[in-house]
Amino acid sequence: MASTQGSPADTAPAAVATPAAAQASSGDGENAGRRHLSRREVLRRAVVSSVALPFAPLLPVEIAYAQPQAPTPIGPLGPAERDLVVRMERDLERALAKPVDQRKWVMVIDLRKCTGCNACVNACRSENALPPGVTYRVVLEEEVGVYPNVSKRFVPRNCMQCDNSPCTPVCPVGATYKRPDGVVAVDYLKCIGCRYCITACPYGTRSFDFGEYFTAGTPAVQPYETQRPSFEYGHKWTRQGTGSPIGNARKCTFCLHRVEQGVLPACVSTCIGRATFFGDANDPRSLVAELMSRPNARRMKEEAGTRPSVYYLE
Repeated sequence: MASTQGSPADTAPAAVATPAAAQASSGDGENAGRRHLSRREVLRRAVVSSVALPFAPLLPVEIAYAQPQAPTPIGPLGPAERDLVVRMERDLERALAKPVDQRKWVMVIDLRKCTGCNACVNACRSENALPPGVTYRVVLEEEVGVYPNVSKRFVPRNCMQCDNSPCTPVCPVGATYKRPDGVVAVDYLKCIGCRYCITACPYGTRSFDFGEYFTAGTPAVQPYETQRPSFEYGHKWTRQGTGSPIGNARKCTFCLHRVEQGVLPACVSTCIGRATFFGDANDPRSLVAELMSRPNARRMKEEAGTRPSVYYLE
């Protein structure tokens, strides 16, 4: 007759059904849950990695840009990186450190940048307190092309400060003369108003002061026309009665009263298109020396042999 009592091996599973074994079984369930979540997390990360893998070469660059970096010290800016006005001011400082006879003031005008706004004309008129009929700078308008392909070009024009100036030898009293720095000047106290120089100028850049006022014909000539001075050639001139500069020939001076104080001419500093440049042609580092040597630089009426000090870029 077969025995109904099992062997110790058969009864061992029943022996583990104790409270401690139940707690261990519960702990194993939690560990299994943790292992299950860990596997899900691993799978999620694997999917993300597989998607980002094609962009892996870009990740180091993006991380590098995202990280804060210490500011890089900024040293002196190069000429090409500075504002052109700032560069011309520095050129002016170097020029003024030299003797007068070692300077050569020139002006360069970029016709491709001029917009015909006349800001330079108005600045010149205000700076020199010019009366009616006296103009130191004008902007000419020129049509270029054949219809229907027609465009308009603007040409600023002031005294050319010629090296071989026709206006100088015709003056009977020597009131018009050439300065060592290249500027053609007028001595108002010597000028007798004969206007020979106006006739001799091939550019039409000289005017005569007839003593007119903008407010003439009104109840009273306004004080800003009679009391506001002009500082041409470093002197204080007021237009009252018949004294100079009334009765004199007048012209652009390259704003010498400003230049000799380290300030650019009014037409240069007010040009909204940065189309007018000024400086010392004898300084090879200057902006004007660089521009006037370009192949597209020309001078007005060069065939006249006047050797103007104003260059145009076309």
